Amino acid sequence: MNTKSLFLPFFLLFILPNSLLGEVSKPPPDPVRDTFGKLVRTKFAYYILPLSYLSGGGFDLINTNNSTCPLDIVQSGYDTLGIPVAFFPVNLKKSVIRVFTDLNIMFPNKYTVCPETPVWKLDHYYPKDLLDPDYRDYFITTGGVVGNPGPETLANWFKIQKFEDGYKLLHCPNVCTNYCDVVCKDVGIYAQNGHTRLALTNVPFKVVFKRA
Repeated sequence: MNTKSLFLPFFLLFILPNSLLGEVSKPPPDPVRDTFGKLVRTKFAYYILPLSYLSGGGFDLINTNNSTCPLDIVQSGYDTLGIPVAFFPVNLKKSVIRVFTDLNIMFPNKYTVCPETPVWKLDHYYPKDLLDPDYRDYFITTGGVVGNPGPETLANWFKIQKFEDGYKLLHCPNVCTNYCDVVCKDVGIYAQNGHTRLALTNVPFKVVFKRA
């Protein structure tokens, strides 16, 4: 019997599991880094700042309507750090924040007296607008929840993505992509009634993260 014909099946049995392992064991997404080059972690709070100081300050909480609550997220003035935030990835066991991974963003509770939680969310969510994504203004407000990924929490999820020499925030949740309609747009600045509000836009806002 030809020994080469016997050797070939055993050789394939040896390399096949290793090749499959290489396909399954994909490297994790790149970690997000702060202004000092250190890993952004869940146990710390960070100021979200524009990359250029000419683009204004950090993010703040104010009321943009006539009522008191909930508080909306706006950009503060120049030379102002704003309020720091904490990040919570979809897998709460992970301590390092990574790019293009679903996460919740939350202000500390001490900065609000409203009954709504200080967790970021879209102020409404109409996935049927996917046929015309510019039909509605998706402003970012508070009142979301941390965790509980699924169709009921689509409005609460954001991502960080590397963008040129900084980062950008975006909303494009993957927490139930198999059976949910989602909106995918960048987070940018939208002028409304004298305020510079955070909203989903077609123009990304380039940011960095400074540890508080």
